[in-house]
Parts: sequence; C-alpha cells; structure tokens
Amino acid sequence: MTEPDPIALYLARVESLLAADDRLTPLAAGILAAAELGIASDSLGFARALGVSHALVLREIDALEQDFGLIRVLNRNPRTQRTLYALSVTVQPGDSTNTHD
Repeated sequence: MTEPDPIALYLARVESLLAADDRLTPLAAGILAAAELGIASDSLGFARALGVSHALVLREIDALEQDFGLIRVLNRNPRTQRTLYALSVTVQPGDSTNTHD
C-alpha cells in the first residue's frame, strides 16, 4: 500500500480550512495545516519550507493568536523573532471550539 503524498495532504487540509472559515487567509490556513500535520511549528521553519517572507508569517501568527485564538505562542527569540507555536484548539472545519487540553 502506498503512503499518501504529504504535499497533497497538506494542500487538501489548507483547502478544507479555507472552505470552513472565510476569515482565514491562505497563509493562515497554511500555518494551521502545517502545525496540525507536524510539518512546521515555528515561524522561520514554515517561512523557509514554503519560501514565504518571515515577516508575513509572523503577522499571520499574530492574527491567529490575537484575533482567532487558534494558536498559542510558546516562545519567541528576541533577536531573530523566530516564534514557536502550537495549536490552541483542534482545528475542525466549521468548529473551532474543541481544545487540546
């Protein structure tokens, strides 16, 4: 049996998150999907993996934490601004009320 393509899984998850919540940007959905699938849990790693500006990723992480409460920042390097984060909820399309706790 063949393993599922991780890129296809990631893109499908991004699409399902975007369909479930029209307030999410594609970048925000990508950050959530990457955290959920274990692809990236830090801003710099995500930015490098997807070839996106670190500043844009930091802005989206801020919005996901402050505006939506979907992630929580665990640590931030004051020099590089590299930010470690985790999902604060179980991200289900149409339902963001299930917590990990």
